[in-house]
Amino acid sequence: MQVKELYAYFLRSTGVATDTRKIKKGCLFFCLKGEKFDGNTFAEEALAKGAKFVVVDNPKHQKNNHSYLLVKESLRSLQELAHHHRNQFSIPVIGLTGSNGKTTTKELICSVLSQQFITTATEGNLNNHIGVPLTLLNINSKTQITLVEMGANHIKEIAFLCELSQPSLGYITNFGKAHLEGFGNVDGVIKGKSELYQFLKKNKGIALINQEDPKQLKLTEEQRRFSFGESNNVDIQIKNKTLGNNQSVCVEIDGIKIKSGLKGNYNFSNIAAAAALGSYFKISLEKIKKGIENYIPSNNRSQWHETNSNTLVLDAYNANPSSMRAALESFLAIEKKDRVLILGDMLELGNYAQQEHQEIVDFIESKEIDQILLVGPEFKKTKSTALNFKKFQTTDEVIAYLQKINYQNKTILIKGSRGIALEVLSQHL
Repeated sequence: MQVKELYAYFLRSTGVATDTRKIKKGCLFFCLKGEKFDGNTFAEEALAKGAKFVVVDNPKHQKNNHSYLLVKESLRSLQELAHHHRNQFSIPVIGLTGSNGKTTTKELICSVLSQQFITTATEGNLNNHIGVPLTLLNINSKTQITLVEMGANHIKEIAFLCELSQPSLGYITNFGKAHLEGFGNVDGVIKGKSELYQFLKKNKGIALINQEDPKQLKLTEEQRRFSFGESNNVDIQIKNKTLGNNQSVCVEIDGIKIKSGLKGNYNFSNIAAAAALGSYFKISLEKIKKGIENYIPSNNRSQWHETNSNTLVLDAYNANPSSMRAALESFLAIEKKDRVLILGDMLELGNYAQQEHQEIVDFIESKEIDQILLVGPEFKKTKSTALNFKKFQTTDEVIAYLQKINYQNKTILIKGSRGIALEVLSQHL
């Protein structure tokens, strides 16, 4: 089945689904394959739950009725459909990638843009070869701007996602030590993420850049760009006015102060990027301020909250050496006693895992911290002579320990990769 024929079925549907738990009546369901499952086996269930059509790529699972659409490869057909749908619209499409802060920045940008435009954006962190097509297929006749978050763990992945989404403007949050297992090293990370810049340059798009980031300046010096920063030679000057080490990040634009709901100075560039994009799209400063101040962090990202016993800084959605270091530096700047660190393994570091985990331990070993709890097999292999370190293989072991120790009046940073599931600790603190 050709993409134009498939598109006709898409237009007759209520949208696209790839998970039988998220089916909406009248949708077009794609039977995708995973490492441990064959989506074709869910075709009948999808129809029973309300799907109007199912896309299968195995003739054995095709039944002789109009609801079954046979294609050569379901995933590829989903991607081609999304590309075709995107090309029906001439609206601005913003591509967003980077090592750290992608989702927070995406949500801030969406909050700002939504003050003036009907905005379609990536939901959650659906930023891969399946999530990006789903985002594009959510564009409708009312959409005025689309914001596409792009994740990657190897070379050429961002290039592929750019070809699908055709961004007219793009932003890279930063280049850090993330997904080193797939990229090989930091140079590989820079090369992979910069595929967004290359696409924009080739297609005369605009690169949004942080003027204070020398890598971004260097990589975009021969293309169209819109810059932000604290210096004078920028398209929009945004000053960091955060007061106090643990207060919400505050920025200033044209003498107007904007106080965000985010803590941790590493969030300054995320907030500034959202404000800069608002300025680029001629959104008033009043609406930019409203968009930033209305954003409330969620999903275990930079969340500060008080329990009955302690103050928690929950940042357990993801972690890599760059984001871990930034979170630690921000937390350690807090002028408070009774501080505790609970750190979980940083995943997908490949051959760099032992070195990077040891460097984190070396960094915090001499700091004034009441207690440091390290969680996961990689942190357990690290070496330290400090007496305030305790190591655990799993979160269950930590829970058992916390139930015995019963922390009171502590300020606790919880930071680790999502796979370590440190967020479950918050109910025991």
